[in-house]
Amino acid sequence: MQKLNFSDYSFRFKNSENKVSVFDEIRKKFIVLTPEEWVRIHVVQYLIQEKNYPKSLINVEKLIKINTISKRYDIVVYQPNGEIFLLIECKKPDVSINQLVFDQIARYNLTLKAKYLMVTNGLNHYFCQMDFEQERYVFLKDIPDYELQS
Repeated sequence: MQKLNFSDYSFRFKNSENKVSVFDEIRKKFIVLTPEEWVRIHVVQYLIQEKNYPKSLINVEKLIKINTISKRYDIVVYQPNGEIFLLIECKKPDVSINQLVFDQIARYNLTLKAKYLMVTNGLNHYFCQMDFEQERYVFLKDIPDYELQS
């Protein structure tokens, strides 16, 4: 798999039926390794190892309803009170991060109401803080560390 713009993390792999799978610590199972999954597991390690978010507050690949359509978010991080703190959209490395990707995460966030957003293809990362009153997002250099949440 392609080297991504993250620190080097160690992962558990297995090979069965000519498919490589990687162990997802959050879902607690092996997932077929696709380019998007490669990005997703790096983001999870970034959250755990560099931003100090507890695994218990991270959720991966769950269905949500946007109006009447079922969609699947990539990663959310909850606050201890159960509210969604951070919504993350992962794309495979060869997908450019453009307005369509931001429109997608914005649509998801109309339902989820996360305070922070992250969009990444593993090579380029974008971080935003929501301004719900002005109905816009403000770009940031990074997301807050877990200890700095209030």
